[in-house]
Amino acid sequence: MAGRGRGTKEGEGGEASVSERSLFADSPYAEPLPLALPEPHPGIAPALPGDALPAQVTAPGSIARLRRRLRRPSWPALRRSLAVAADTELDRGVAFLLVPVFLAAGVIVYFSLAGEPGFAQPIAIVVLATCCAVATRSRPRTHLFCMAAMLCALGVVAAKVETWRAGTQMLGSEIQTRLTGRVVSLEQMESGRIRLTLDVVSTAYPELRYAPERVRLSARTVPADMTAGSLITGYARLLPPTGPVRPESYDFSFDSYFTGIGGSGFFLGNPKTIATQGPPPLTARLSSAIENARENIADHIRGKIGGAEGEIAAALIVGVRAGIPDEVNDEVNEAMRRTGIYHIISISGLHMALVAGTIMALLRGAFALFPVFSSRRPVKKYAAAAALVSIAAYLVISGVVVAAERSFIMLAVMLVAVLFDRAALTMRNLAISAIAVILVSPHEVVGPSFQMSFAATAALVGAYAGWADYRADKVRTPPAKRSFVGFLSRKFALAMGGLAMTSIIAGSATLLFAIWHFQRVSPLSLIANLAVMPIVSLIVMPFAVLSALAMPFGADGPFLYVMGKGLMAMIAISAWISERSPVDAVGLISIRSVLLVAVALVIATMATTWLRLAAVPFALAGLLTVPQVLTPDVLISEDAHLVAMPIGGGELALNRERSNEFTTDNWKRALRAETIIPPEIFEATDTRFDLDPLDLPPGSPFYCTGDLCIARHPSGAIVALAKDRKTARPACAFASLIVIDDATAYNPCRDPLVLVVTKKQLARDGSAAVFFDPQSAAAAPTIRFAVDKPYRPWHEQRRFSREARGLPPYNQREKYKPKPAQ
Repeated sequence: MAGRGRGTKEGEGGEASVSERSLFADSPYAEPLPLALPEPHPGIAPALPGDALPAQVTAPGSIARLRRRLRRPSWPALRRSLAVAADTELDRGVAFLLVPVFLAAGVIVYFSLAGEPGFAQPIAIVVLATCCAVATRSRPRTHLFCMAAMLCALGVVAAKVETWRAGTQMLGSEIQTRLTGRVVSLEQMESGRIRLTLDVVSTAYPELRYAPERVRLSARTVPADMTAGSLITGYARLLPPTGPVRPESYDFSFDSYFTGIGGSGFFLGNPKTIATQGPPPLTARLSSAIENARENIADHIRGKIGGAEGEIAAALIVGVRAGIPDEVNDEVNEAMRRTGIYHIISISGLHMALVAGTIMALLRGAFALFPVFSSRRPVKKYAAAAALVSIAAYLVISGVVVAAERSFIMLAVMLVAVLFDRAALTMRNLAISAIAVILVSPHEVVGPSFQMSFAATAALVGAYAGWADYRADKVRTPPAKRSFVGFLSRKFALAMGGLAMTSIIAGSATLLFAIWHFQRVSPLSLIANLAVMPIVSLIVMPFAVLSALAMPFGADGPFLYVMGKGLMAMIAISAWISERSPVDAVGLISIRSVLLVAVALVIATMATTWLRLAAVPFALAGLLTVPQVLTPDVLISEDAHLVAMPIGGGELALNRERSNEFTTDNWKRALRAETIIPPEIFEATDTRFDLDPLDLPPGSPFYCTGDLCIARHPSGAIVALAKDRKTARPACAFASLIVIDDATAYNPCRDPLVLVVTKKQLARDGSAAVFFDPQSAAAAPTIRFAVDKPYRPWHEQRRFSREARGLPPYNQREKYKPKPAQ
């Protein structure tokens, strides 16, 4: 956007402000002039400067259109047009808009590397690229290329620095120990348990040599006097962070590493508070005070509203979400996910914008009551400053989660732009926000929250800018006089149309990102957002702000009541639409399609000339490559306890009757399954199980007896699950895949066509996906693990578990001890 001194033209005795885009707008008059006048045609006298041209020749637009039609496309003309368009884009500041794009590309390169790089290589590339950029300033194209390389290398350095700075000490193996720690936060779970985040002070019986600095544990009950900052002790079972539930899925150890959580688990008994020796550090006291205030406010809100509405209200105001009913106990979450409005629960840009908008509207309305003061003072800036302070307080009281932090940065940049008389909603401000987020938290670039929020915002800003340009070029006539009812109807139709277009644009921009990360879509999200967002924007969030302002005076009851009724209506609408929503699981898509669509989105939102057409081939290529993905035939959990296999007809066969809900739900969406088929279990003496595995029809679920389970894939390949090596040995004669739930076992089969996966392999390399040859069931299957080697810092702890070292669990050590010689 134009700043001071730009986008103006002088008239007679004054200056008239014009749009910067209009200075560079594509126009039939903007064609480059020829370097020399054309040769006159034989028999036609050249026109003299004073001669007048015929009327039909004096129409420059007609001549331009005629020339454009008659002119044959040529490579020199295309190059000349491309150069003009590129220069126009550079003059409009597209180079700055691409800074976060190249920084993010460098971050993605770092996290995609097979091994951990050192500091020397990326820093050397940054220095070399900077020197090249300085030396090539006289050659614009080379200079831009060097700057792009420097920014990519700088993104690698930023990600490397964050990884080094995090340095989270992560637990390597499951262990039980007496733990003493300081409470950072405590949350009441819907199941009745209490989830505690603790800073570890000491461990004993046994004392851990490499104890994590922070852990997250759950307990049945806690002492009534326990608050954030209390020192507690108890005997706990600690577990290392888990990896992805399948290859290319969400990595919990990655998230734990960058959030500083080195382990998780639960107290075997009830923890006890102990007296502290000396005052805690100042930072601990501040964080404890904020956390206690959050919990007190959350309890107050739950007491005023109650039910699922009270839990959601607490999540919206103070960011406490642990008590929201999950889909096992309640259908609220699942209904909101299926209808595409679950983002309302998470504090993000929507909530920050509504808080800031409510504060600004209240203040500007109050200032309007004093017209003399408002006419002499910049009340808009006062309101923007108050809104900035409000969202900063909202960020602190909501727990400073990453999504809220990123949203605060984005909105703070826009409010500061208002303070300095700049346009608030511009692509440049979005670029500044993205640069700040990338440099502060580079690991967020590879997460769904960063990608979807910035994709939606960029698409909306770009669409708004394009619509503004379109309206600026149109000749508008004064609106006809309407009745009051007609006026309200028109305003309502425009508001609903704007909301619909916002939902369509944002949903289209984030569609493939949502499918890649969550393997689900919300077919009725447009209808749900049109029905719910007016309630959220006009009732829920404004009354949440009013209740927060009135809470110190004890007058928040009426505002919370209205907020609760709005949330009740929102839940009812989402449940009604969810019941009529088709299946939302869409399975896996190719990563190439996501990258191509991301490139198309960058071009479409940042280009302002005809170069935006370059986004079309990238978008088409991305859509065409969506189905080019190889769907696994078998999925194996990293602890070797759970195996899933699609058997056709939307059915997913599991080897266990009771399984992990999160893992099963993820596998169902990835494999596009609708129904879980549990195993059929027989007693060892049951004659019905005395059958030849080769007689099983293709697509048979798991049949289990004793320590052995077998199933048959629709391709004809047989899958066997064995408890140990001895049980697995007979399966070598008929199985294509054998999974052994024993870390001490090794391959019992001599046939190279039989794929054997042991618990030791899974402990080292994470969960696995197995692929059978569709052409031949006798061919050897292939396998892909979730964790690559050499380990990155967030996976280093995997090498230290007992299973990864081929050792039995602690409770089975006596079984594996060698017998003494007689």
